[in-house]
Amino acid sequence: MTFEQLSIFVAVAERQHLTRGAAAIGLTPSAVSASIKALEGFYNVRLFERVGRGIELTQAGRVFLDEAKATLARARAAERVLGELGGLQRGQIDIHASQTVAGYWLPPRLMRFHEAYPRIDIRLTVGNTRTVTRAVADGAAEIGFIEGSVDEPALTVSVVAKDHLVVVVAANHPLARAPNVALARLFREASWVMREEGSGTRSEFEAALAAEGCDPSQLNVVLTFPSNEAVLSATRAGRSAAAVSRIAVASQVDEGVLAIVDVKLPPRTFMSVRHKERHLGSAARELMRLCAEG
Repeated sequence: MTFEQLSIFVAVAERQHLTRGAAAIGLTPSAVSASIKALEGFYNVRLFERVGRGIELTQAGRVFLDEAKATLARARAAERVLGELGGLQRGQIDIHASQTVAGYWLPPRLMRFHEAYPRIDIRLTVGNTRTVTRAVADGAAEIGFIEGSVDEPALTVSVVAKDHLVVVVAANHPLARAPNVALARLFREASWVMREEGSGTRSEFEAALAAEGCDPSQLNVVLTFPSNEAVLSATRAGRSAAAVSRIAVASQVDEGVLAIVDVKLPPRTFMSVRHKERHLGSAARELMRLCAEG
């Protein structure tokens, strides 16, 4: 059994999809399929089974997944220790970040880090707050960056930046020109395009609704998308509203294709997450120091 076979198995198992797993680790589907077949054949155990056009983990596969992820986490920790011995001359950082953070706030900071330490390999995986938190808890990520609240006793959470949610509509929408709109009115009258369950943007907006006495489960959500870009594209094309980060929509507001509704939402924070009991490598500590500088 090789490190690559473990990485391939985990990538496919987490996505329950061979092609998506292959894309996540930069291999062809045929190479990934051959690796899994070789693993199953050598140990005479079936890890996946086909169900319709998809694949699912067998019971043996589910048991093996936990062990495989733990083994990969230990291997990454060993790599980080060796990287420290080189004085930040070599090594890698595994980072998971939620979409708004990864798309707007984090890239310039990663570029500054790369310019200072060009031989450190930065591996960034984009998800939502829920998947990022899980990755850090499982050891797949050394550091996570999220924009939603998290309730995970194993993790240390630190504020790294301030952010603001806004409600946006198409530029020709009547709400684009309405003054002092109450959030409760929007809740009652507007239809919504939303991010998926588990995203920080959605959870923070639902918390704001609940604080105003509005039941988020009664929100008139007409479409749900897994990315900010899709949410904004649908909002531009229709008559629905959307709640997004101000930094995610700034350019489209400047262009005049979307407008921010005059409604007040509470501020929120971008946060870093790390495991309380896992060693944080020197490269990761340096990145955290750089992020704290703003």
